[in-house]
Amino acid sequence: MTNRFERERGERAFETRLHWSVGGSLAVVVVAAGIMSHGETGRGTPEAEAAPMLALDLEAQASPLHQVMLTTAYAAPGGLSLDPALENVLGGNALGDSLGDALAGGFRRTIEVKSGDTLMALLVDAGADRRDAHNAITALSDVFKPRDLRPGHAIEVAFADVVEQGSTEETAPPLLSFRLNPSVEESVEVVRQADASYQAASILKPLDQGARSARGEISSSLFEAARASGLPHAPLTKTIRAFSFEVDFQRDIKSGDRFDIFYESFTDESGAEIKTGEVLFAELVLSGTELRAYRYTPASGVTDYFNEEGKSVRRALLRTPIDGARMSSGFGMRKHPILGYSKMHKGVDFAAARGTPIYAAGDGVVEKAGRNGGYGNYIRLRHSGAYKTAYAHLKGFAKGVKSGARVRQGQVIGYVGSTGRSTGPHLHYEVLVSGRQVNPGSVKLPSGETLAGEDLKRFKGVMAEIDRRRSALVATQVAETQGCAVTGPAPSLKDLGETDLRDC
Repeated sequence: MTNRFERERGERAFETRLHWSVGGSLAVVVVAAGIMSHGETGRGTPEAEAAPMLALDLEAQASPLHQVMLTTAYAAPGGLSLDPALENVLGGNALGDSLGDALAGGFRRTIEVKSGDTLMALLVDAGADRRDAHNAITALSDVFKPRDLRPGHAIEVAFADVVEQGSTEETAPPLLSFRLNPSVEESVEVVRQADASYQAASILKPLDQGARSARGEISSSLFEAARASGLPHAPLTKTIRAFSFEVDFQRDIKSGDRFDIFYESFTDESGAEIKTGEVLFAELVLSGTELRAYRYTPASGVTDYFNEEGKSVRRALLRTPIDGARMSSGFGMRKHPILGYSKMHKGVDFAAARGTPIYAAGDGVVEKAGRNGGYGNYIRLRHSGAYKTAYAHLKGFAKGVKSGARVRQGQVIGYVGSTGRSTGPHLHYEVLVSGRQVNPGSVKLPSGETLAGEDLKRFKGVMAEIDRRRSALVATQVAETQGCAVTGPAPSLKDLGETDLRDC
């Protein structure tokens, strides 16, 4: 019997028979290879040379007598090829023996998740029977929620070329397994068992935790300098957020400024960086002024960044509540781009792509979230004391953001848009003190926590340990690249310039 999946491929065919013993534990699988030309739909005619034969002894989990005829089990011209998930099963995977043990000649397909896709639809479209797909997804739910699938995820699906006695040629092949990687360190596999049920397992990739350092000099932009230094995007973003209370990254960054970032790094067995963690230390030298921040968790339990004196670099409000945006219009008098006459601009505008996340500038309560005349979609937050912040021209609001809701500093509250009186997607941001709009770039903001007593003593110890690790890493990097060493306390960017690296 020939099925439709055989006709689609017409490559190298194998005749496979699987026999289960009655009530016993031994089954013998015999695979005899035959050759068929492209376009043929029969079982193939062996050539003059005897077809190779493979016999495998497997434990049978089914006790009643049943015999399955398998036809057209395909493999690449080089021979049989097993899905890695099935190789694990054959090698003693905790999922146990499966029907896939006997189906080494199956075929695989890789499908990519796109926006709006469901796992059921993807598996059925790939060729799976709806019942198999449903049972496999049910098993998957024990270790991974299907609704957590994201566009861009790749799913590797394995099928067997099986035609059961009495089935029609439209019968879908059994779904043997599928595998996806929800994250860089996790792999999820679902494998068919001998009784046609499915079991799922989550496999975590072992990663080594260490730290890396990136430093550089800014010539055109911080982002370009960071990329040139090999610094990943995530630690750069965390550094910008840490200093965003004190630094206006649109106006304060100049050519010749420098940065040094020491961050957690997770690598695989080959040493390749798989993901990054927290920024442990960051330093900026802006127009000769040195700014340093160390990550520390005080007795309050709120992790923050502190300078060498134990003062939090955090302020009550962010000066820039958006990542990677360009300030397109400052605070003050200007010719209005729509009205055409000079008018006081009582905030700052940040040009950004539509849909870019907007963050709450500080802890507070949502006073208003909705349409507000020329402001379009608008949010106003009430913070401690006399401070308020406002965000205008939004595309939409984040889930849960409504009047009376509490928000935390850095929480996404909305998304860049161009609603209201606007010429293009941007964020209009205002800071209000006692009800009056003030310049977000120059207003003096209350500072955060200042460490004292035992907290300050412990912080000094953490700071010394970070500096020791940085010093050791710098010494290793310099020794590897320049053939010399740096000793003593961790150098600052002022102490460790390009000349020092070159002539150490």
